[in-house]
Amino acid sequence: KLTTARAEALYGRLWEQGKEGLEQYGLIHKVEPMNRALVELKAEAWLTGLRRVQATTRRQLEIVVLQNKICKVHPIVDWSDRQTYDYLQKYQLPYHPLWEQGYVSVGDRHSTAKLQEGITPEQTRFGGQKRECGLHEPSQQADFQI
Repeated sequence: KLTTARAEALYGRLWEQGKEGLEQYGLIHKVEPMNRALVELKAEAWLTGLRRVQATTRRQLEIVVLQNKICKVHPIVDWSDRQTYDYLQKYQLPYHPLWEQGYVSVGDRHSTAKLQEGITPEQTRFGGQKRECGLHEPSQQADFQI
């Protein structure tokens, strides 16, 4: 509902305001639009490409979960990096073009960094302050719940 420019005019650069700012940014630009789309489309399920090996926050993911009253399915949740690579090769699918530049996890330009020595892939997102943008966590905001 808010453009990036409008949100910045109202709240400043949320991504520079620590973890709370990052949380608010995720709610405005990720969670609210996704939840609104799910409601408007009358979606009964949501398929994701989350995998357990991607982050410590995802290690306990189940194949099917209920999130904010909608069925969320993780069909490749138990795939390894090798299985993902093999699938891409088998079907001649490209990697994300930023992979070759050192980005192992891609989000917004201001919340994504290249993998460097001394940090983990999880730390390449949100300055290492958090991993998830909010889409894959139950919303604590009543306004954003389905």
